[in-house]
Amino acid sequence: MGELEKSLKDAESSLQGDPTFCKGILQKAETLYTMGDFEFALVFYHRGYKLWPDREFKVGIQKAQEAINNSVGSPSSIKLENKGDLSFLSKQAESMKALQKPHLVRHLLHPPMRESKRKGSLKSKKTVRQLLGELYVDKEYLEKLLLDEDLIKGTVKRGLTVEDLIMTGINYLDSRSDFWRQQKPIYARERDRKLMQEKWLRNRKRSPSQTAHYILKSLEDIDMLLTSGSAEGSLQKAEKVLKKVLDWNKEEVPNKDELVGNLYSCIGNAQIELGQMVAALQSHRKDLEIAKE
Repeated sequence: MGELEKSLKDAESSLQGDPTFCKGILQKAETLYTMGDFEFALVFYHRGYKLWPDREFKVGIQKAQEAINNSVGSPSSIKLENKGDLSFLSKQAESMKALQKPHLVRHLLHPPMRESKRKGSLKSKKTVRQLLGELYVDKEYLEKLLLDEDLIKGTVKRGLTVEDLIMTGINYLDSRSDFWRQQKPIYARERDRKLMQEKWLRNRKRSPSQTAHYILKSLEDIDMLLTSGSAEGSLQKAEKVLKKVLDWNKEEVPNKDELVGNLYSCIGNAQIELGQMVAALQSHRKDLEIAKE
């Protein structure tokens, strides 16, 4: 344990001169992770990744999130309410208020970030709401907490402030909405469903209207589950539909290959959200192989 404490102090010393020193941030994150402080390790992995999107930080984010999930359960099983989930922070901020000093690191790193995020959220508020689904309420709640100057001055431990924790939550939600915006925009998903419906109508042979309706509705449900934050539900639904489609013949499903590839892609997207990177790679590879055929 003594070696870990020394490593942590060395990392903190390297950051005093330059808060954006990536090697120092990585060392601090790795040390905190080894010490079992997964939540605080995640904060610094995220901070490092925003400054320098390197593979080491990305892997760190994934393993810290997995460690947290293994310790307390999947985030999808926890529903935040805006009735005071973070009320303890107000009390902590009051008790620490007399001890607070200006925090140079926070001043350097967060105000510009907060300002830019507020401007960005105003421009795409409707889109972000659609992408985050139920999680959008949590994002709004965290943004309101940032307006409480007394609250965000509170210190938790290891030099982290309440503002650091709030910003970590907001950054995580922003990264989720950015991922889905890049993965496939909402209008594109709606367009794909319409194009698939047109293909069904052109190619049907034995009046497969019920089959087509089932498939299109299932794809929509899979998509909605994922965008609303239920990756596990989306994965289970996609696997169930895939199993059923594989049992059908091409007379019943004229575009069977295309549909199977689409479902593998849906499965891969859900696996990415769940941190199952190896499985996700295999699923997307199957989708690619089908597309090549």
